Amino acid sequence: MQEEVDKVIDVTAKIDPTARIADGVHIGPFAVIGADVEIGEGTWVGPHVVIDGPTKIGRDNKIYQFASLGADPQDKKFTGEKTWLEIGDRNVIREFCTFNRGTAQDKAVTKIGNDNLFMAYVHLAHDCIVGNGTIFANNASLAGHVIVEDFAILGGFSGVFQACRVGANSFASMGAMIDKDVPPFVKVSGYYAKPCGLNTIGMKRRGFAEETMLELRRAYKVIYRQGLTVKQALESLEEKVGQCQEIQMLIDFIQGSSRGIVR
Repeated sequence: MQEEVDKVIDVTAKIDPTARIADGVHIGPFAVIGADVEIGEGTWVGPHVVIDGPTKIGRDNKIYQFASLGADPQDKKFTGEKTWLEIGDRNVIREFCTFNRGTAQDKAVTKIGNDNLFMAYVHLAHDCIVGNGTIFANNASLAGHVIVEDFAILGGFSGVFQACRVGANSFASMGAMIDKDVPPFVKVSGYYAKPCGLNTIGMKRRGFAEETMLELRRAYKVIYRQGLTVKQALESLEEKVGQCQEIQMLIDFIQGSSRGIVR
């Protein structure tokens, strides 16, 4: 009986019998919670939200009205396979966001970490992976198979082509169209997106030391200002690894890029 008291579910909400709703969950008017949906403690689901399954949502998330989570992927190859959407803890998902499940052609899961802010009309396509502490401004959109690493920021109306990676602590300006990988700490803008410095404001807000930021400025010049090939830039950066672990992050990211980095 205590479990039922701790839940606040509006009488107009439609909940599938197989859905697992934890203690402290609030579900607003006319929300629709489908089969194989799991919602963790303390999560707030606003009016008219639709959550299809299989979807697993963690604790203390806030999902605003008219969001659509866990719908079928927008992929013509999809033929009804069982795929998943996983959302971590303490995320804020604003109005009209759309997050799709994965596809069998990838790992069958779209996965979101913790403490992210998704402003209105954000779209995450199938098989995307989003880390922790990211910010997606209004109408930012990811195509399929995109990876967005921790603390990255995507400006309003920005878009990321399929299979791209957006590195940790990077920043994409409003309207940026990203068709190559964005290395960590780098700021990009334009259509198509080009590098335009470091995300110094974001790094200052996160408490990066001045010495670290100085080393990253030097590394940025090696990659983008000295006319070197990517291979030459990596060789130059490898000489500086001992001075700054963030440079190792840059090297690892660039070496692991399959699409090539923005230049």
